[in-house]
Amino acid sequence: MSKFLKKNNRGFTLVETLVAISIFTVSILGMMAVLSGSISDTRFAKQKLTATYLAQEGIEYIRNMRDTLVLYDTDPSNPAQHGWDAFRTKMNSCRAGNECGFDDLSPGPTSHIFSCSGNNCGLSGNYSGFVRKIWTEQGANEVKIFSETSWKQDSGDYKVTFSENLFNWIQ
Repeated sequence: MSKFLKKNNRGFTLVETLVAISIFTVSILGMMAVLSGSISDTRFAKQKLTATYLAQEGIEYIRNMRDTLVLYDTDPSNPAQHGWDAFRTKMNSCRAGNECGFDDLSPGPTSHIFSCSGNNCGLSGNYSGFVRKIWTEQGANEVKIFSETSWKQDSGDYKVTFSENLFNWIQ
C-alpha cells in the first residue's frame, strides 16, 4: 500500500495539467475581451468629446461673426455690410436642408461661409474624419443657430448637435 501512495505523490497527471491550462486560457481570453471593449469605449469617448468641442466651436464662430458685424463697422464705405440685418443676410442661405460650413483654416469674422451638403462640410480638408454643418432658423430679432458634428466609427455613424439663440441686442 505504501508503494501506491508514493507513486501518486510524484507530480501532476497529464489530465490535471490540461485542465489547469484550459482554465488559465479561458481566464486570459476573458480578460482580453474586457480590455478590447475598454479600448473601443475609450476611442468612442475621445471621438465624442472632440465632436462636442467642434460643434461648440461652430456656435462660437457664428456668435463671434454676429458680434463683429453688429459692433464694428468693418467696411465704412458700405453700411449694408454691418449690423444685425447684415448678419441675418449673411446667414440667410444657411437653412435646414441647405447647411453651411466655414473656412476653419482662416477663422475670423470675414472668413468665407459656404453652402455644403453631405460630407463636403468636412473639417480641415476632410482629413479629420469629422463633418460639421451649421444651419439657422430666423426670426425678426432672433436667429437660432444649430451646429452638428458627425463622424463614422467602427460600429456606426454618430453625431452631436448643439443649438443656441442669438438675439439683436443692439437697436
